[in-house]
Amino acid sequence: MATKPEKWDLETDVLVMGSGCSGLVAAIIAHDEGSKVTLIEKASTIGGATAVSGGFPWIPNNHLEKEAGISDSREEALTYMKFIADGQVDDELVEAFIDTAPVMIKYIEDKAGLKFTVSEMPDYHDTKPGGKSKGRSLGPPAFDSNLLGEWKGRLRQAPVVIFPMSWEDFEKSNAKADPRNLDYGMLAKNMMAGIVGMGMSTIGCLLKACLDRGIEILVETPGRELISENGAVIGMKAQKDGNDFYIKASQGIILASGGFEWSNDLKKQFVPGPDFLPLSPPSNEGDGLKMSMAIGAELGNMHQIWGVPSCQLQGEEYEGKPLSRMTMGERALPHSIMVNRCGERFVDEAFNYSDVAKTFCHVDPLAYDLVNVPAWVVFDQQFMDGYMFLTVPPGEVAQPWMIQGDTIEELANEAGIDTEGLKETVTRFNGFANKGEDLDFGRGSTAYDRYQGDPNHKPNETLGTIEKAPFYAVSVVRGALGTKGGPTTDVNGQVKHVMGGLIEGLYAAGNVMAGTSGPGYGGAGNTIAAGMTWGYIAAKHATRQPKR
Repeated sequence: MATKPEKWDLETDVLVMGSGCSGLVAAIIAHDEGSKVTLIEKASTIGGATAVSGGFPWIPNNHLEKEAGISDSREEALTYMKFIADGQVDDELVEAFIDTAPVMIKYIEDKAGLKFTVSEMPDYHDTKPGGKSKGRSLGPPAFDSNLLGEWKGRLRQAPVVIFPMSWEDFEKSNAKADPRNLDYGMLAKNMMAGIVGMGMSTIGCLLKACLDRGIEILVETPGRELISENGAVIGMKAQKDGNDFYIKASQGIILASGGFEWSNDLKKQFVPGPDFLPLSPPSNEGDGLKMSMAIGAELGNMHQIWGVPSCQLQGEEYEGKPLSRMTMGERALPHSIMVNRCGERFVDEAFNYSDVAKTFCHVDPLAYDLVNVPAWVVFDQQFMDGYMFLTVPPGEVAQPWMIQGDTIEELANEAGIDTEGLKETVTRFNGFANKGEDLDFGRGSTAYDRYQGDPNHKPNETLGTIEKAPFYAVSVVRGALGTKGGPTTDVNGQVKHVMGGLIEGLYAAGNVMAGTSGPGYGGAGNTIAAGMTWGYIAAKHATRQPKR
């Protein structure tokens, strides 16, 4: 913890650290409540993990659902959230999220110009009490990045293709199952015109709202240490242009700096199970977590991640670090399965990525070994002909990183999978595919599964035989969109002290805080919605504090 300087380099009312959705919403709200706001960002670009994501917020009981005639209620939302939190989150925090999220999203639409639309995306546990088959995940619009002026070049670029269109238009195109349905002429025109979509759009809209308000934003300014006086946080020691830079925050500091997924030391210390590949920007190294720990913050949910089965393709990098790609259709579309070294399936492959990723942690107590590591996605030429696999469009030739075999036996030998086990699994799975019912794991039995499948493939959108040579296998491992543990907070987003009570002047929002969904993942955009909502809550409370 740094000592108070003789002279501050900058004085503000509310200091926000981090420029993802959590930080940008916090800055907007703090400004609109009448406080002077400064936002600092470690990287040279704005957007954090949100910019490289789908850009969805998951908002139960939102106003757009009601306008679309979709039934939802506070009671259903609470029932569902408490189910996925599995008793690991205080009820008052769940209630604060459920009650505030709809208010927040309406405010951001009305006052910040970020207008989402209702998506067809189901909740990740749509069959459970309180779950919904659509309406809670809100799709981002398209955004003209030219509206950012000189800040256009500061908008974080996603390392994988994010189509320059609204989610509503993307969903209507059915490109999720077959990218050949897209109008590539229109996409090229949009891209040349500076149109962005998904996470880049969400961040672009929020950044414009900050710029329109004249909010001070400092990039390449990492926070290093908190400064306290008489038990209250009053400022921060940051770095700017290679020098120490002291910022006074008279009403509070809101940490919104993301998770610790790029810190190997913190991962080893807190997250059990096999190592995981980060899919977020490499700047997410746990800076806010370490700063809060240094002044005695209580920690929670540290062992949980926003997991996703992922792949790495040789030679791909993002900002000098290995690039990881999430798998979606690769697991969920017909003609593919996921198997372990024994050649056995171990999960409904089409199920939500977060819970599928948890299966990589299963341990055989006798062998004292991970049962499902290593693992592979196994598929055939039918998949290659009809669907996209990571970077390979349908109908294109296989890539060197794909293991190939003219027979299942040959494929198993090449990949190091048990031959008899894989043969038996494929034979059994083909029987399920022909009947349209997965008797082992129920693949295709939920609205979420079917949404991820091919709507034109019947009788089951997610099941197709694996029988046309050549056959393929690609290694798949545990990845993470981010971590979800950090300082615990009260219903106002204020950080708790490990010895009891609150740390006055310190707040947390987003992946830097102890996640209020516990081990669960409500639906597409749960992490973004939580960040936006707790940024809103924290800013509301901080701006009501007397200036210190």
